[in-house]
Amino acid sequence: MANLLSLQFSASVRHTGRLVSPRAVSLTQRRYKQDTSAEYLHKSIVPSMHYQKSLPRLPVPKLEDTIRRYLAAQKPLLDDDQFKTTENLAKDFQSTTGKILHEELVAQDKSNKHTSYISAPWFDMYLSARESVVLNFNPFMSFNPDPRAEYNDQLVRATNVVCSAVRFMKTLRAGVLAPEVFHLNPSKSDTDSFKRLIRWVPPSLSWYGAYMVNAYPLDMSQYFRLFNSTRVPKQGRDELFTDAKGRHLLVMRKGNMYTFDVVDRDGNMVKPAEIQSHLNYILADESPAAAHPLGVLTSENRDVWAGLREKLVAAGNGEALQAVDSALFCLCLDDENMRDHIHTSHNMLHGDGCNRWYDKSFSVVLARDGQAAINFEHSWGDGVAVLRFQNEIFKDTTEKPLVHPGSTPTGVDSADAVRRLHFHLDDELRAGITTAKENFDAAVSKLTIDALEFKKGGKEQLKKQKLSPDAVAQLAFQMGFLRQYSQTVATYESCSTAAFKHGRTETIRPATVHTKRCAEAFVQRPGEHSVEQLVDMLKDCSKYHGQLTKEAAMGQGFDRHLFAMRYLANAKGQALHDFYQDPAYGAINHNVLSTSTLTSPAVSLGGFAPVVPDGFGVGYGVHDDWIGCNVSSYPSRNVHEFLRCVDKSLEDIFTVLEGKPIS
Repeated sequence: MANLLSLQFSASVRHTGRLVSPRAVSLTQRRYKQDTSAEYLHKSIVPSMHYQKSLPRLPVPKLEDTIRRYLAAQKPLLDDDQFKTTENLAKDFQSTTGKILHEELVAQDKSNKHTSYISAPWFDMYLSARESVVLNFNPFMSFNPDPRAEYNDQLVRATNVVCSAVRFMKTLRAGVLAPEVFHLNPSKSDTDSFKRLIRWVPPSLSWYGAYMVNAYPLDMSQYFRLFNSTRVPKQGRDELFTDAKGRHLLVMRKGNMYTFDVVDRDGNMVKPAEIQSHLNYILADESPAAAHPLGVLTSENRDVWAGLREKLVAAGNGEALQAVDSALFCLCLDDENMRDHIHTSHNMLHGDGCNRWYDKSFSVVLARDGQAAINFEHSWGDGVAVLRFQNEIFKDTTEKPLVHPGSTPTGVDSADAVRRLHFHLDDELRAGITTAKENFDAAVSKLTIDALEFKKGGKEQLKKQKLSPDAVAQLAFQMGFLRQYSQTVATYESCSTAAFKHGRTETIRPATVHTKRCAEAFVQRPGEHSVEQLVDMLKDCSKYHGQLTKEAAMGQGFDRHLFAMRYLANAKGQALHDFYQDPAYGAINHNVLSTSTLTSPAVSLGGFAPVVPDGFGVGYGVHDDWIGCNVSSYPSRNVHEFLRCVDKSLEDIFTVLEGKPIS
């Protein structure tokens, strides 16, 4: 069934790093009837999970294809002798251990048709990781400001975001949130008449009905983890906790923690004016900042945090922790204004460690000046659900806000409704918090973030030249790194496999023989090639990158397949084949360039830390007439120089596309 999926679709569902491309989930073209009730965002006539049962299953690639693709990705990273060694190891693996592991993986997959072969190993990878979730896993996506400046008041915006979030939750749980569908031909598939028809098609066949009109439903199995969910630290492997019965919100300010109900006993949203009153009460609370802010423990090593959490429970804090874990989500009200994009990135990515609970499935961070962002924990999902949520919240708060500048909070007694959480701490717990804060400060002090806005061209110009905008951006990163360090290194661009049941991600490998050849021509030998030759090289890069993107979206990369076989061998206690011990295998999985693209009407910028100490974390967006990058690094790399090199690379590419030679 997988081969029925259109390759044209596959190029549209790429998402990179840890953020999702909205081409798969864009709301700009989404059409549905708005519901007048304050309880729901809308009421889709097609049930939210209508397509889930009939989604195609993620294919396990053929082993020979995986090895061929792996070797192609290794080619630009190795010299001839190294490549020969790696090739021999790969061929031996393919004909011996790999063949057996592949057959076992296929057999296991056939006996678990309710899920995908990558789902359980991928959950396990995240939950077994012992590093701090801060910088290592949690990314952020910041909201654009409300177009009407007066609605960016902290209290007004916080109230509207909370109300819209509750409406989203209720819409989802009522099964009337419009299903996540990518429409290749919206005039046929995104219509009331088609929806009235498809809702009567049995769920076991509904995907085929959508496919007949070039529409591709996406997996929504992760959505239930959006609300009332928390990653709970445990020794060796964490657990995901969800309690859909929780009716309260967790609010943090100055490291202090508060809860109040946003849903009443009958399941209705609390009146917006009451929510506003409760938030106003918290913002007016003159209590000092928490002397021992518990939230910083969520930034610790997971085993350390697990041990301290056990001590917290033993000290009588179990009920308060239960309130934190079961809250709908976390709202972090910060007391400072954002100075610029760089300050915003640092604050939304990590903040000061005290006014966050990084383990919540997601937190909305709202600065004093109304700038807002989502910071989300990564183990439960890949961002598809988070971006859909963010797009819907932005649309709802800007088009149908429930409170307004000048709205008066009701006279309800918020002192009764708002509960401040108090924790009993002994000397050992206080010392643990102090140490966690010291570790946090040491970690984030090493992170540098810088940004670039290239204004001399963008998506429109590149498409006129029949070049993939994403391929050109990726090429600029290859050129920039080569210009700065005279090297080609392992590069990661992730791709959503949400077109399949319980799909997660696959990796696009943007460093190729084509980008290496092109980068060397532009950077090291520009005078040796004509403009026409350079343009031809750009086209080769774009064509090959497009092929890699299509393969990855169809579940036909090599990274997840090799990972799953290695996971299987480890689970059986088998010694790993020398293929997995090859330094080249280690190097290609040491992703010096980790990249993520994002453009959405709701999002102003996104970001994450490097995934390795000597790497760059590259968040970027290719817009109609400009290209933006938001890049992070640790001390072993110079992010400012890297962006200067990327800027020069983009300038050279656009100069050549204008038919002019470069110097």
